[in-house]
Amino acid sequence: MGVVVIFDFDRTMIESDSDNWVVTKLGASSLFDLLRPSLPWNSLMDRMMTELHLQGKSIDDIANSLKEMFLDPYIVSAIKSAYSFGCDLRVVSDANLFFIETILKHHGIFECFTEIYTNPSFVDEEGKLRIMSFHNSIAPHGCGLCPPNMCKGKIIEKIISSVNSEGRKNIIYLGDGKGDYCPSLKLCKEDYVMPRDKYPLSVLISDNTDLVKATVHRWSNGKEIERLLSELINKLSGRDQANNNSQSLSGECKLEALPVSSEEGFSVAIQVPR
Repeated sequence: MGVVVIFDFDRTMIESDSDNWVVTKLGASSLFDLLRPSLPWNSLMDRMMTELHLQGKSIDDIANSLKEMFLDPYIVSAIKSAYSFGCDLRVVSDANLFFIETILKHHGIFECFTEIYTNPSFVDEEGKLRIMSFHNSIAPHGCGLCPPNMCKGKIIEKIISSVNSEGRKNIIYLGDGKGDYCPSLKLCKEDYVMPRDKYPLSVLISDNTDLVKATVHRWSNGKEIERLLSELINKLSGRDQANNNSQSLSGECKLEALPVSSEEGFSVAIQVPR
């Protein structure tokens, strides 16, 4: 099926922010607030993981706190339905790999996703979680709309280039924050962007309607996500059948192939094993 559904993670797929959740749940909010003005976000989270380790908190403690986060059953249902319908599901998130994998596996939907694009993380030899940046500071991504550690727009460009190699695919992008605005600008008129209503992405789209080519469908909760995704996938499925999967890539949104290079620094895009 020629539909690619791309989810942001924090405050889109899950209700809250996973970074803040772990810090608060494990009792490190005071130190987090103290260090916040002086460190970039990913450096701050890496430091907080070190501090939690020094306080005796284990990887299991972090994982268990993540498993307590709320993931709306309607969103779980929407993901499983889209997967069963043959959609290509991806995650593009400024969280980190350990947090995302832990939550997706806990809810039984990890294998629904083809790839996860996020900040790398790993457990070091001392047993503490380390969090890196998708783009490193040595070779910055150069996008003025995005935070230094990640340009989601560049990620979306590469996804579009990859999935369109065998014919035009329709993209459905779900997000909520400022970091989701740049990738929304990369979408074409045949695509769809689903911003969380009254959140920064929705406001930016409203303020720049001439710049966003994709059709906009706003949502406020998991039930609306499930309904809208179902409607859009059914609509696009009918279009695919009518065109006999022969729709060509329009010139308006054609992208040249974008090779993976060293400028991506510590970037991580994992393929989910089947």
